[in-house]
Amino acid sequence: MASTMPLPAAAPLPDASPPPHGAWRRMARLLRTHPLGAAGGAVVLLLVVMGVFAPVLSPYDPVAQDAERVLHSPGVDHWLGADNLGRDIWSRIAFGARVSLGVGFLSVLLGSAVGALAGVVGGYYGRYVDAALQQAADALLAFPTLILALGIMAVLGTSTANVILAIALVQAPRAARVVRSQALAVTGAEFVAAARIVGAGSHRVVLRHVLPHCVAPFLVISTSALGAAIVLEASLSFLGLGVPAPAPSWGGMLAGPGRDYFSAAPWMAVWPGLAISLAVYGFNLLGDALRDALDPRQRPV
Repeated sequence: MASTMPLPAAAPLPDASPPPHGAWRRMARLLRTHPLGAAGGAVVLLLVVMGVFAPVLSPYDPVAQDAERVLHSPGVDHWLGADNLGRDIWSRIAFGARVSLGVGFLSVLLGSAVGALAGVVGGYYGRYVDAALQQAADALLAFPTLILALGIMAVLGTSTANVILAIALVQAPRAARVVRSQALAVTGAEFVAAARIVGAGSHRVVLRHVLPHCVAPFLVISTSALGAAIVLEASLSFLGLGVPAPAPSWGGMLAGPGRDYFSAAPWMAVWPGLAISLAVYGFNLLGDALRDALDPRQRPV
């Protein structure tokens, strides 16, 4: 009679879930190692909250005119003063955050996505595909940023959607260059060659192996480009080719009246200029911190 020996108990599978509070520890370590990046992130978060909750934070309609409050100095009624048409400056800055930050986020997202896709495709396939994409990028990079954006706006016309498209086209070749260099390095790696040997198709190799390794430079270039996008939108609005009036935007507030009435009412130009400076400073600090955090050469051994 065959003996029935009990089978050994199966070993428990290792828990693949991350340890509790691991994400919070990594975030705390990031804040300790990059305090300036944390400060930049706080500034960006503050401006985003101001734009999202602008209807709650604004005591006045940003486009409502009041003839009795023309060039009213900062005080209890108007915290940051009123402009030449009696419109509340604080309300216009709060609603302007929606426009300026919204245009910046959307344009950088679109431009970086298109540029990253072109960089990955060119870096992986190489040869004629890469040459054609690089020639197109070189043609766009040959023009100064503002001149290229002005030319695009002159062709497309003035509207918020066209401003987003113009800034996206300016941003795309820079993102393509950065992501392409990373894609070239990954394409020559051994694990990509192994994936090809076992029969993986080009689309699978790009999506599963090349593209994930390009996420870090994509995040860095996108964050750093947000400040430049906000300045470019402000420049277009200052020149009259940006977001059309009467929609409040930080660059539009600097144009015309902000310049003409600077001696009599300097607050009309100081506050929107300060908002632009804070946004650019915050995004630059955050981008530098992300670059250091995601760069393997910066990690402790």
